[in-house]
This record gives sequence, structure tokens and C-alpha cells, in this order.
Amino acid sequence: MKSVIILIVLLVSACSSISHKNTKYSHFESKVISNEKMSCRAIFVDETKVWLGMDKGRIGVYDKQKDTLVIKTIANVSNTTEFRSIASTKNAIFVLSVGNPAMLIKIDKNTLQETIVYREDNEKVFYDSMQFADELNGFAMGDPILDCMAMIKTSDGGTTWQKISCNKLPKVTDGEAAFATSNTNLIVKDKTIFMVSGGKKARVFVSNDFSETWKVYETPIVQGEEMTGIFTADFYDAKLGIIAGGNYMKQTQNSLNKAITTNGGKTWELIANNEAFGYASCVQFVPNSKGKQLISVGGTGMFYSSDFGKSWIKFSDDNQFYTFRFESDTVFYATGKNQLVRFEMK
Repeated sequence: MKSVIILIVLLVSACSSISHKNTKYSHFESKVISNEKMSCRAIFVDETKVWLGMDKGRIGVYDKQKDTLVIKTIANVSNTTEFRSIASTKNAIFVLSVGNPAMLIKIDKNTLQETIVYREDNEKVFYDSMQFADELNGFAMGDPILDCMAMIKTSDGGTTWQKISCNKLPKVTDGEAAFATSNTNLIVKDKTIFMVSGGKKARVFVSNDFSETWKVYETPIVQGEEMTGIFTADFYDAKLGIIAGGNYMKQTQNSLNKAITTNGGKTWELIANNEAFGYASCVQFVPNSKGKQLISVGGTGMFYSSDFGKSWIKFSDDNQFYTFRFESDTVFYATGKNQLVRFEMK
């Protein structure tokens, strides 16, 4: 199959402004970049481009300066392939598919040349999230195939990847897995790795030495059913972190669905319980905010907090955003079902 490149003229809307009081920012302005039909749960923002991992075996590349979005079909994958994990080094973007077979593709940022750097064939394979710690070390995690979360790693900048043995990973309980909703199940800060789970258990797995040893911590997030648990996490640093999610089948339920840690995941405190958003697919700290400011997207809309998640204000009813990432401390790009939108906080 030859790669297909589609150049899409941007669909730019008039800036919308939603005002509210008593917050760091008085309003959020949005600019629609594209309404192309797509499902997108993986996004990476660098200085000049926004990279998207999409459905139907596609990636998206938005050039900020040219105001153009290129959608490229990856060669040698089926049109049912979904890339829900994305990560980056200086010169390459990596996308990883969910489902069988798992395909990890390295894409040159300049030429868009594709190289398959890892493939895994197993009827149970399902990768959820991927991140690089630095230019050499990267990790990806997925649902259990045996009695641990699946995990692969690279130490040569993504040229080769190796499966980590279950003997070196913490055991999971029956019915415990992860959700590939926004590429936020795996977070790496320096040499500390955080993984989160959902389903019958909602726990946090922490390694302080690049996956050599692990500790597992319980959380107060709702759990016990197939579609409950932690769907998203973020860490501002190695100590301050947030987990969120809830019950995918009860998206307005806003209890037991968000919690904060200040000690690297050892203990968690529920925040805004019975308040603010329900099911959340992605939560992120605002850069350079000392951890005070957060954004959340999910089934009940888009929310902003300026007090470590204690209180939240809704700034959009749009519940079709699945994931987002910041360009700066005032600009972020959000995507999901049939949309890519640039937001600016003012």
C-alpha cells in the first residue's frame, strides 16, 4: 500500500471567547484548525508542528507556520489500525497501534520516512501509552498478556525495542488493565516512571530506576467494574501528580474520580468530590504554573482549575475532545472526534 498524503486547507473559525470570573485567566479563545473526519487519541506538540496518532492507519502533521494539516496513511498497516500512543525524540516521531498486531512506527520528522521498529503478534496485545524520558530512553505500556502490564523499552533512541519480562514487573490482579483514551497512562519524570490502571483495580505503579524495581500504590478512584478506574494521569514533577477517570458507563458521575498526590504516588487525596467534571479522558497540568493550574477534558466538557484541582470551572460543553497537549503555558491543542482545535488562555 502506498502512503497517501492529503493536504487539507484549514477550516478556521472566528475566535470564540468564554468568560468566567475568579480565575487566573479571564477567558479561553478557540480556533478550529480542522474538522476532518477522524478519531484521535494521541497528540504531541513541538515548536513548529502538532503530530497526531489517528484511526484508519493514519497520522496527522499540522504545520503551525503554514497553517496546513497533512494526513498521511502509514504503509503496511490495515485501515482498521489505530495509533493511540505517540512520543517524540529530537528527530523522530513514534506512533504505536492498539490491537493485534502491535506496530511501532518511527517517522523521520523532516522526510516523514517510516520505519517499523517493533512488532508484536498476540491476540491479547493492546498497547495504551508511550513516552520518552530523554533522547535515548523510551517506554510503552499496555494491557496484561500474562500477569503483568505489558511493557517495552528502548535505550538507543527508538531504533530497537525490547519486551520487559514479567519477572521484572509488578503483578496485576484479575480484571486489572488500562485504558487507551489519551496516551496518559504512562508518565516519565527523570528516571521515575508512573503507570496507572483501571478495571477491577485502580492503582499506580511507580519505578524510580527506569523499570528495574517497582512499588504499587492503592488509590481511592472508583474501581471494581470493567469500565471504571484511572483513565488519565499527569505529574507536574516527581512528587506532585493527579489521576482522574471514573466510570465510562456513567459519564456524569463526579464522585471518586479525581485525586492528587504530593508524595510521588504513595498516597492520594480525593479532590472536588461530587463536584466539577464526571468521566475524564485527559487531564494535564498547565506548564510553569507550579502545579496550581490544570485542564481536564472528557464526557462532561472542558474544565479549568487554578487551585490544585480543589475547584473547577467549565469553559466548554464540548465532550468530543479525547486528549490535548500544551504548546506553552497559555496555548494548548485539543483533538478527539472530527476536530483539532487551538486554545489560548488569556
